[in-house]
Amino acid sequence: MIEKKVHRFLERQKFDLTGKSIAVGVSGGPDSLALLYFLWRLKENYQVRIVAVHVDHMFRGEESYQEALFVQEFCEKRSIAFEMKQVNVPDYIRKTGKSSQVAGRELRYQFYSEVIKKHDLNYLALGHHGDDQIETILMRLTRGSSGGARAGIPFSRPYEEGEIIRPFLCLTKQELEEYCQKHQLDPRRDPSNEKETYSRNRFRKHVLPFLKRENPQVHDHFQRFSEEIKVDDEYLTELTQVKMNKVMETTNEKVTLDKDAFLTMPIPLQRRGIKLILNYLYGEQPSSLSAIHIDSIFSMIKNPHPSGSLDFPNGLKVIRSYGKCYFQLHPSESNPFQFQVNGPGLVELPEGGFIEAEYASKDADESRDMKTFLVHTGVTGLPLIIRSRQAGDRMTVKGMAGTKKIKDIFIDEKIPKFMRDRWPVVTDREGTILWLPGLKKSSHSTKGAGTGELMQLSISNDFFRGHKDHEKGY
Repeated sequence: MIEKKVHRFLERQKFDLTGKSIAVGVSGGPDSLALLYFLWRLKENYQVRIVAVHVDHMFRGEESYQEALFVQEFCEKRSIAFEMKQVNVPDYIRKTGKSSQVAGRELRYQFYSEVIKKHDLNYLALGHHGDDQIETILMRLTRGSSGGARAGIPFSRPYEEGEIIRPFLCLTKQELEEYCQKHQLDPRRDPSNEKETYSRNRFRKHVLPFLKRENPQVHDHFQRFSEEIKVDDEYLTELTQVKMNKVMETTNEKVTLDKDAFLTMPIPLQRRGIKLILNYLYGEQPSSLSAIHIDSIFSMIKNPHPSGSLDFPNGLKVIRSYGKCYFQLHPSESNPFQFQVNGPGLVELPEGGFIEAEYASKDADESRDMKTFLVHTGVTGLPLIIRSRQAGDRMTVKGMAGTKKIKDIFIDEKIPKFMRDRWPVVTDREGTILWLPGLKKSSHSTKGAGTGELMQLSISNDFFRGHKDHEKGY
């Protein structure tokens, strides 16, 4: 009966066991021991090559070591290739501060990888079953997971050069217990599975029995829900990737999102779009990240106030400023800077890009392009100064009477707050502001400049690609 259910399940997943080479994670408990035995029985008919892999986490001293010896003996009796390793998880926990479950999983999968490479295997089979699926989905929903995470445990996922597979997701824990009893497998039991300190155990002991009383086939419904969510999410994620490429820019550890264009996308794609950004920046999202964080991003994006910021786990900063939303991992502090220009040459700007100085001919035209500026060095003298802004900065603006605060220019030009301290300000040696690159020129005149007294300053486009908030011809 169980064999037929598993084979039907594998057919539905379009997975053929024939000729596969598989590492089987075996703890010695009912689930993994049943899986090893199931695959061993298929060895001849399906030409399956299997290697049993056991990890002793060293939590329970001699008891867990005896379990390792039990698995070894089980394999020897059936001529199953066997690999085992003792890993000192308690010591690893002390060194890293990670939880017992996370630490154990990391070291366990490290050994799985070693065995897979050693034996040139393509798959890792694990004994997760239908009850595990129910627990996982409920735990994630309770925690606030969203998108594809709600699908729970996938039947397969990429791993190393191959895949992880879980052939028993169609079965219940009770069915596996009966399978072990029928074939006299005599599995071992880990007492930690009874401790209610683990949230999974609490779901297992209190929630699962209620659901099974309501419907003994509830695991089938949860598995179908998992598969439907997975397929739907994959399709919507593909659509999202196409749309997001049109509304965002990525540079290193920073993503810039066009707010208005983003909000025209359908809401299901918006939510997945934010998750794509987080996946890109984090690589592996921290467990503390939940749907609440995504909701907070939406609240900030839709807020009528032009600016706002959020601090996310692991050093991610999310900043809303005017029409853009910036996501940056470990943003650097903007330190004050000052450089001197004594003649032709390049000045590298701390946040990317450069300003180039070169002599110009006497008949050079004053360009209307805000990225270049002509200076009469006979009037200003040398050196010229390139610096970050300072409190109280004001400048004359070409074509306007009086002076204007640099702060107000930044506001008018909708330059985000976090960029203002990074923006170069060009002054003469007396501190008079001559040019705010890309934004405003002063009323400085180049009339009457003699030979060798006219210098052109140009700021590179690289600076604007990394820092500019709008598209006014830049």
